[in-house]
Amino acid sequence: MFGMSELAVILLVIAVIVGVKKLPELTRSAGKAARILKSEKQALKEEGGGGTVPDASAKGARPGEPGGRRVVSGTIINRDEPPATS
Repeated sequence: MFGMSELAVILLVIAVIVGVKKLPELTRSAGKAARILKSEKQALKEEGGGGTVPDASAKGARPGEPGGRRVVSGTIINRDEPPATS
């Protein structure tokens, strides 16, 4: 009957036939992923390696706020205690 090498060749031929239809889609998605990774790498470089706080001239920073940080008002919740009911 068939040995392992013959079955492997048959499976390889089937994979190639089925894969030819998906190949353009796979290469497009790989290209998109590479562009996204490249842009993220560039953003981290511009930010200073990610370990530092960006200055006020950083993208999205508001004038007068050091490092582009904003103060968001809210309530501090201690997760050990049950929530207070009104």
